[in-house]
Amino acid sequence: MAKGKDKADKDGEDSGKSGKGGIIKLVLGAVLLLGLGAGGAYGAYAAGLFGGDKGAAEPDQPKLVLKGEEDPYPLPGAEKEKDAAAPVYGEGGSKYRTAYYSFEESFTSNLADSPGLIQVELAVSTRRDGRVLQWVKNHELAIRSAILAQLAATSEAEVYDVEGKKKLGQRLTRAVNGVLEENEGFGGIDAVHFRGFLVQ
Repeated sequence: MAKGKDKADKDGEDSGKSGKGGIIKLVLGAVLLLGLGAGGAYGAYAAGLFGGDKGAAEPDQPKLVLKGEEDPYPLPGAEKEKDAAAPVYGEGGSKYRTAYYSFEESFTSNLADSPGLIQVELAVSTRRDGRVLQWVKNHELAIRSAILAQLAATSEAEVYDVEGKKKLGQRLTRAVNGVLEENEGFGGIDAVHFRGFLVQ
């Protein structure tokens, strides 16, 4: 009978050990699931799937304007153009309309390391709303200064080469956007276009 009692005591001890181990595993599993759930919830919150991002507005920057869509910020004097027929857009190319602004006065500068002069007539283009062109008009004096600095840094070899003219246009675009970013916090000019180009 002692053997039976010893066996029962031993089984009781084993079941107590496995019972404690089972509880520890259960608690660890619950903690692990809570941690995973909290991590997943935080990830969804951070991704903006729910929670506090509803009140946060996106920055008020010029938006791209689709072809045929009315510009919410037309340039002053655009009322005259409203009487004209609406433009007819082609089906290909960009889905956004392009707006242009021409500088009234030409730009004249010496060329770098040369007695030659360059005179250009320029326009800028944007696919964004009219605020960009309003800013170009408002900051035209600073933009003219930045453009003249770029023209003065241009070599004579560049102005006679098609690739050089293309690079000059890219530099002028960066210069215009630099002035707009400094003054308005946003560039928005897609390209600078040559309306006239004369080297003497």
